[in-house]
Amino acid sequence: MKQLGAVPAGDEVEFRVWAPNASEVAVRGQTLGFEESGVAASRLPFRAGEDYWFAPGGVRPLMVVTEVQQLADPCSRWQPEGLRGASRVLDVREFEWTADPVSVALEDLVVYELHIGTFSDEGTFDGAIPYLAGLAELGVTAVEVMPVATFPGERGWGYDGVLTSAPHRAYGGPHGLARFVNAAHAHGLAVILDVVYNHVGPGSEILSTYGPYFTDEYDTFWGDAIDYSQRGVREWAIQNAELWIRDYRIDGLRLDATHAIFDESEPHVLRELADRVHALRDGVLVVAEMSVGDRRPIEEWHHDAQWEDEFHHALHVLLTGEHDGYYEPYGKVADLARAFELQPENRLVVCAQNHDQVGNRAFGDRLSREHLRVAAACVLFSPHVPLLFMGEEYGEQAPFQFFTDHDDPEIAEATRTGRRREFEKFAAFAHEEIPDPQARETFEHSRLTRDGDDELRTWYRELLRARRELRGPAATEVDESRHILRVLRGDTELVANFDDMTAELR
Repeated sequence: MKQLGAVPAGDEVEFRVWAPNASEVAVRGQTLGFEESGVAASRLPFRAGEDYWFAPGGVRPLMVVTEVQQLADPCSRWQPEGLRGASRVLDVREFEWTADPVSVALEDLVVYELHIGTFSDEGTFDGAIPYLAGLAELGVTAVEVMPVATFPGERGWGYDGVLTSAPHRAYGGPHGLARFVNAAHAHGLAVILDVVYNHVGPGSEILSTYGPYFTDEYDTFWGDAIDYSQRGVREWAIQNAELWIRDYRIDGLRLDATHAIFDESEPHVLRELADRVHALRDGVLVVAEMSVGDRRPIEEWHHDAQWEDEFHHALHVLLTGEHDGYYEPYGKVADLARAFELQPENRLVVCAQNHDQVGNRAFGDRLSREHLRVAAACVLFSPHVPLLFMGEEYGEQAPFQFFTDHDDPEIAEATRTGRRREFEKFAAFAHEEIPDPQARETFEHSRLTRDGDDELRTWYRELLRARRELRGPAATEVDESRHILRVLRGDTELVANFDDMTAELR
């Protein structure tokens, strides 16, 4: 299927939209012609920078379209007025590139996850740029940016994106993202973008008006499951993945919650996506978030790596003693030793903190600086791909809370209620007021303060320097009675004591 959306072509723009629900689609009164597979397309006299709406019309059995209405392009590249506004034609040839893309081998990959809205005072792509040099100096080799697709409102984690190809206007839109990527490359940092193909957020009717994007055969925790048996839906997702690599020179994609992406087709949509993304440029990474123990991403779908939460859970319980929920099976030093020895090397992403493990706590609280010293040693000494969460390298203690800015009052209230119910079964929070996710102060409290511990930052830098010399698997020795773990990699040994909360390399 040819490229969907609005693509400049000389003095014209080629508009193409998958719209099998409609009998006609118009742009500013000009009707598009229908191609195969329910695609409406025409080349029209538009220019880059002009705004447009699609107007799908007609009535078909079991359709949601009953009258002509103006809607954003499902594959819009630019939403200057947000989710409910018009789409704008973007010419990616306007981007100014001064640095080449960056390819990082898996054995050299050190990922730093950040949220654009809370990473700087400005909360924008441009606001993040001044901090990239410090990350490169620390020893980070890639920044992983939480989702930037256009979502309802101004504030959010980004996992409720609807117009997946349009970088969020509050962050600086398409041109801001291009400047951020170029700046990262200038510092030798690869850029990995978090993308969401398991559901879309409130506003999904923008998509479902055009065609059968969703199915009731499956369920997800967050919203309607996406119907990847539809060719147009597969192209919506795969072309989005290609867009980031081709037009924004992004170096890798992190695929959110792939266990909630359902597809009985052959090949699986995530296999097809990985193959097409890899074909665009050598060295591009595809990394999946997947449930513990499910290795389909790296064994069947040609993904380069996948998240491995078992390491986090085992480490967290040893550090904090928490046993609620999914932490219940863990608590022995041997659990962490087993996680060190998981195979294959360099293809499992591990961490002590990330947006989920911090932000999904009732108050978004982070590990203490004492715990971080031991946690960093374990994560960075492992034979796996380490991921750091923004601010941990200096012991940031501002929380990272769950925040939203839904523009639908009913959805906003449902989000508040759901958040309270999520924690009411925990005795520790029975009498606590859970932060209101819709309140602006919840977002503001999550902004980095950069009030740091220089000694801890030095420890991270030393660990990252040592890591560059480490190769090969981990051999472990457990002293369960004294809560001590020894890990040998080559000639270097890590000794982590979970009684004294100490760690040292020998």
